[in-house]
Formats: sequence, structure tokens, C-alpha cells
Amino acid sequence: MTARRLALLAGAGSAGLLIAALGFQAAGYAPCELCILQRWPHVAAVVVAGLVWLTGRVRALAMLGMVAAGAAAGLALYHVGVEQAWWAGPSHCSGGVGDVARMSLQDLTERLNAAPVVRCDEIAWSLLGLSMAGWNALCSAVLASLWGLAATRAR
Repeated sequence: MTARRLALLAGAGSAGLLIAALGFQAAGYAPCELCILQRWPHVAAVVVAGLVWLTGRVRALAMLGMVAAGAAAGLALYHVGVEQAWWAGPSHCSGGVGDVARMSLQDLTERLNAAPVVRCDEIAWSLLGLSMAGWNALCSAVLASLWGLAATRAR
């Protein structure tokens, strides 16, 4: 397969992951903050693939695509770690509201009311033992490899 086709395939993979995420959202699985954050690198990868398609320049653009897919994989792995309680997630989406002992009742009420409904540390859906974040990490790593292969073949 040519470098250009590999890059376009990787970009299509990111587009597919975005469509799947939006499909889950349409099906009633509201995304948490980390879920939404994981989407942005895929948007960047789709834009990079579009630039490959428009310009035909593969090598430098494929490196950018690899960075974007790698960032998506890294964010997804971080999210998996939060879900599995391997490390703490952002306090504002993992149920933390700060030092409750030092807050007034009014401050605590405001923090609780401002807290997001969807928690980052709870798994909403899984398949074969992997959460959506886990599947995103796996797929994003494969896509980063495709981008890397495209960059290598473009030399």
C-alpha cells in the first residue's frame, strides 16, 4: 500500500472513531470531560488526512498525524488509568469537590451544583473487558502506527 493510502486510511480510522463516539452519544451514553478531550486529536488527524489528500504531501503530514493519533492514545490510556483507579483523575470530573472540611455550606453547595453529571472515573460501557477509553487507546495506537508507516514509506 502506498504512503498516501496509508495516511488516508489512518485519517479514515480517526473519522470512524469520531463517528462511533458520536453514535454512542446519540444512543444515550453522555461523554465525560476526558472522553471529549480524547476526540480533539482525532479531529486533528482527520484534518491532516484531508491535507494529505489535497496536497499529496505525505511525509511531514504523516508525522503530524502520528503525533495526533499518539496524543489520542495517551489521553485514552490516562482515562483508562482513571477508570481503573490506578491514579487520580481531574477532581472536577472524578467526584472530588476539594477540601470539604474547609468549605462553607454555600461553597460546598455551589461546587456540587457545578460538578459534571458524567464522571470520568466510572465505566459507562465495556466490551471484552475494555471500556470505550480502552478501545480508543488500542485503536489510536494502531492508527499512530499506520501514520508512522506512511511517513516511513514516503521517504
